Amino acid sequence: TCRIPGAPGYEQRIRKFIIEQVQPLVDDIQLDAMGNILALKKGKTDKKVLVAAHMDEISFMVTHIDENGFIRFTTLGGFDPKTLTAQRVIIHGKEDIIGVMGTKPIHVMTAEERNKMPKNTDFFIDTGLPVEKVKELVAIGNPITRERSLIEMGDCVNAKSLDNRVSVFILIETLRALQDQEVPYDIIAAFTVQEEVGLRGAMTAASGIDPDFGIALDVTMAYDLPGAANHEIVSKLGEGTAIKVMDGMTICDYRMVAFMKSVAEKHDIDYQLEVLTAGGTDTAGLQRYAKGGCIA
Repeated sequence: TCRIPGAPGYEQRIRKFIIEQVQPLVDDIQLDAMGNILALKKGKTDKKVLVAAHMDEISFMVTHIDENGFIRFTTLGGFDPKTLTAQRVIIHGKEDIIGVMGTKPIHVMTAEERNKMPKNTDFFIDTGLPVEKVKELVAIGNPITRERSLIEMGDCVNAKSLDNRVSVFILIETLRALQDQEVPYDIIAAFTVQEEVGLRGAMTAASGIDPDFGIALDVTMAYDLPGAANHEIVSKLGEGTAIKVMDGMTICDYRMVAFMKSVAEKHDIDYQLEVLTAGGTDTAGLQRYAKGGCIA
């Protein structure tokens, strides 16, 4: 799923793929007006569990095409500008067009410029096409996603959009595992939109479903890297799933945290507790926008 584009607000292609995968596995599937996929596995009682995995990815949007055909953009989601240099991207205009991000070459920077942190606004996209062709195929507002293949790297994988396609995969496979199982509560698998720009899909899904319980599947930071102090690490790669306790937008319900810990311990699943002082996930949307709140 990582290669399929899904900029916030432009999730059409990844949504089509997910529907094809999920349709045979559930009792009902609906799309809401925001574009969330709501896939229902019926339970034996009227209590509802909403499990969310966002399908969008951090991306960009065209804001300007200059007289030479270079494209300026704004970000859709949070980017570290240091990662943008020479990044290959796909502009989704009338056709999909490959481009590469560039900025002022270091050879002609002043000493002051070399010592400054780059900003997103320092970058442009070069498509290698003449300006007339660029303006024929690209328009203001077109979404832009990164161009990257998934590769195996030692015991890991490297790809764009693992945030959050790995969780999309997990949620699809969970529905597959439950296909012939009875479940006590209704399970609504919500493949949400626009998480990267403010949890917007999760808010709408929670408001419409009004779940009793909410679980958001997402990635987190593994900062077990050179230079990291022990108190900064948050989580370590390979040491088990991270059970969120809090982040910049959520303090998770202590009952849900205790439940997840007990399930992990019962089934000998390695876990670590995540306390992240910034950022946020769909958990915040589920907690706040269920009509009476939900345990999430």
